[in-house]
Amino acid sequence: MFNISIRDLKKIVHTASIIDIRSIASYNNNHIPGSKNIPFEVLISKPDKYLNKSDIYYIYCQKGHKSLKVCQILNSLGYSTKNIIGGYEAWILDK
Repeated sequence: MFNISIRDLKKIVHTASIIDIRSIASYNNNHIPGSKNIPFEVLISKPDKYLNKSDIYYIYCQKGHKSLKVCQILNSLGYSTKNIIGGYEAWILDK
């Protein structure tokens, strides 16, 4: 399936390839540790520039809705992605 929970992500956060598709300003304000910022429009327009089809990527936005759509698109193109359920808001709320 396309999804991973925050609790499961926290188990692998130090080794996972995590992509924040929010704006640069949102990313600079705060983000999941170790994540890389590739804004939505940039990632969708040139995924081959940023992704390797042999790797798995964990993708998030603010609430998890846009990242789910991005994962569906990228997976249909042959990439392996998982949506982080609830996005960054779920990350900051999970104590």
